[in-house]
Amino acid sequence: MSGFSRFTPLISALPATVPFVGPEAIERQRGLPVKARIGANESGFGPAPSVLAAIREKAGEIWKYNDPENFALKTALAAHLGLAPANIVVGEGVDDLLGLIVRLIIEPGMPVVTSLGGYPTFNFHVNGFGGRLVTTPYVDDREDLDGLLAAVKRENAPLVYFANPDNPMGSWWDADSIVAFARALPETTLLILDEAYCETAPAGSAPPADVLIDLPNVLRMRTFSKAYGLAGARVGYAFGTPETVLAFDKIRNHFGMPRLSTEAALAALADQAYLTDVVARIVAARERIAAIATANGLVPLPSATNFVAIDCGRDGVHARAIVDGLMQHGVFIRMPGVAPLNRCIRVSTGLPADMDLFEEALPKVLKAL
Repeated sequence: MSGFSRFTPLISALPATVPFVGPEAIERQRGLPVKARIGANESGFGPAPSVLAAIREKAGEIWKYNDPENFALKTALAAHLGLAPANIVVGEGVDDLLGLIVRLIIEPGMPVVTSLGGYPTFNFHVNGFGGRLVTTPYVDDREDLDGLLAAVKRENAPLVYFANPDNPMGSWWDADSIVAFARALPETTLLILDEAYCETAPAGSAPPADVLIDLPNVLRMRTFSKAYGLAGARVGYAFGTPETVLAFDKIRNHFGMPRLSTEAALAALADQAYLTDVVARIVAARERIAAIATANGLVPLPSATNFVAIDCGRDGVHARAIVDGLMQHGVFIRMPGVAPLNRCIRVSTGLPADMDLFEEALPKVLKAL
């Protein structure tokens, strides 16, 4: 049987792909159970008990649609950030908002600037709307601000993506550098500043929320999927000038947010004490991952995220063998997909039991190579 014959030429030309292979797919394909799920940058520490209590309390209201204006969550986020609700848009995770931004700005053939090896899902959206990716390589394992700026000006690009802290390397820039980069961009170039890992980063790495809020060409993206432990709830948000944010109302899925996800996010935002505790546990787990890597002759890179990139010292073939070898022991991790970043493996922070399995399996895998 053949497929439908009247897809658009763009869609017909694109491959069917999933930017990330999930641990569930690996279990199905290989018949291997995942014992330590430390590859997807989730929080194995989970959400706060208060969040779980809120979900249980509100579960009976699941028959209702969520408020299509997301009033309560936008109001709570505004208070948290020191902004106005009109500065904020809520979406089904950062990935949803990234797709909406590309749809708002990019037409087929338009250049979009990003880093070579940066977040694959953003690239997926650009390709899906016919954009032309223009990439600049990492320098010293972090995104190159000067290279990104030069590419934007050379291409007259309407859109540039930059993550701080960075995925997949865990590196980061200081707030002053971020502000200087944003203010140096042409007014006709929208900056997506992806701050998904800002809660786990050192002080001074993220500009205060109100510092760039005067720029209509800056949208800052944040999420409840990482430090707040709500990856499965899919809650992300962006903030910028009210006029820029209002554009989302032209195309967003107004009933897309699940009601229980909104309740979970409200409860998570209210429990900052738990967030502080989780961040401390993430830092401790990062230190343990680094120690395990060092003990096995590998080089952990400094990280401001909830994962650690580990330099395996050779190339992508060698790093892939380590990833596959660890999966044979039930330890799920990932690696960057583009050279030279793919000389590394990437290990997410997790519970002590997860770290124990990683520590036990890694020397066995390295010895077998």
